[in-house]
Amino acid sequence: MSAIRLLRTVSVAAMSGALLFSGPSFAQDGASGQEIPRYSAPGGAPMSFADLIEQVSPAVVSIEARGASDPRGVPDMDDIPPQFREFFERFGGVPGQGQRPERRSQGSGFFISEDGLLVTNNHVIEGSEEITVSLPGGDEFSAEVVGTDAETDIALLRVDGEGRDFAYVTLDREPGIRVGDWVVAVGNPFGLGGTATAGIVSAIGRPLGEIQLYTDFLQIDAPINRGNSGGPTFDLNGNVVGVNSAIFSPTGGNVGIGFAIPSDLAARVIDQLMDGGEVRRGYLGIAPQSLTAELAESLGLNRSQRGVLVAEVIAGTPAAEAGLQTGDVVIRIDGRRVEDQRGLFQRIGEMPPESEITLTILRDGDEEDVTVQLIERPAADTPDAPSGQADERLFGMILSPADEDTRERYGVTGDRGLVVNSVSSNSEAARQGIRTGDMIVEAGGGDVTSVADFNAAASAARERGRNALLVLVARQQGGVRYVALGFDNED
Repeated sequence: MSAIRLLRTVSVAAMSGALLFSGPSFAQDGASGQEIPRYSAPGGAPMSFADLIEQVSPAVVSIEARGASDPRGVPDMDDIPPQFREFFERFGGVPGQGQRPERRSQGSGFFISEDGLLVTNNHVIEGSEEITVSLPGGDEFSAEVVGTDAETDIALLRVDGEGRDFAYVTLDREPGIRVGDWVVAVGNPFGLGGTATAGIVSAIGRPLGEIQLYTDFLQIDAPINRGNSGGPTFDLNGNVVGVNSAIFSPTGGNVGIGFAIPSDLAARVIDQLMDGGEVRRGYLGIAPQSLTAELAESLGLNRSQRGVLVAEVIAGTPAAEAGLQTGDVVIRIDGRRVEDQRGLFQRIGEMPPESEITLTILRDGDEEDVTVQLIERPAADTPDAPSGQADERLFGMILSPADEDTRERYGVTGDRGLVVNSVSSNSEAARQGIRTGDMIVEAGGGDVTSVADFNAAASAARERGRNALLVLVARQQGGVRYVALGFDNED
């Protein structure tokens, strides 16, 4: 009969009894009496997350959004490329043809007030007709949309609890989070309610290229999966430091690289949604270009000079009225350095319309200050997009050509692909499930490498008498699917 060895923990203290030893404690083997080293957790690492999870979990909810798919969302057999048409014909046609299937999505969210305000991702609820919020105890409530912001993937909902006080958590407006700090994610992956995972912050200020121009994400390795979208990431004090939004995965499952919208950014967006149901962003009116070493040298500047080159000044905009010129280099906004094009996007976008700002520019090698009064960003324009990189809003989308790095992340070969920079709520693209960050690879059966290609494919489909444009959509999380965008509902 094998021996059962019971371990007895022995406390180790300094002789004075006033200072506990910070090294290993010891346990005794119950059979041999031999002391076995037993290392305690390093400073800052909790032995258990149980108290924290017990405190915050009541505020975390499951969200189910339903919406009917438009019949035009089912492609005509003639629109299917020949290489796939035989497969569909052999097995009875395109799935869902002739039906109006229900579109359903699941995600997570969390209350931020006791009277029923809650936060989730825009992509969880966009295009929905009915939203159901399920509390940890099983109670269900209908929710209405207060406001959404596709550019940061934030949605604010309200639940009518008929006088009920909901448990809620607080967004940290000045997070002091650092790389290596512990974080805990709570949500409902794959519909498994009340799941908690822990990890560390892997990176701060992580950009995801053109997918989210206004967001530099927290990268975390706390496992998050499908259904965690919109759920909170907590620090060890129980404050929300991030809103889970995306994962990087070649398989579609967790590989330890997740992305959360920082809580300070989320809080600023939510403030605007509470105030007016929408986010208003400043608009300058230039086509910017990050200043490379080669461009700096060609302008007679030091190769190490950082800033944003003005490639074009758009007529009738604040930039034009303030006298900005092609070839100017913006180096500071209100005294704060601007390092690149992305930084300019975010700084201008953070500022309310009608704000008066001071741009410090380099013109012919000399510094000048220029005062500019911003206006609200036009709905049909990208924020100061480079010339040729954007076009009018198409089916509710703003598109721009994908670069090589972006295509590699999506697994798209060749030089094809248009990134969806934003999608208007209630647009045809939103109704068909296209969301910010998707990539359109084909339109009308052919590859697209520019917005002009997309326009040409749409025109050709109209000339053929089609009711919709068939597009092939790729997602960063993996997978491709065909979507038919109906012309009757085109924006």
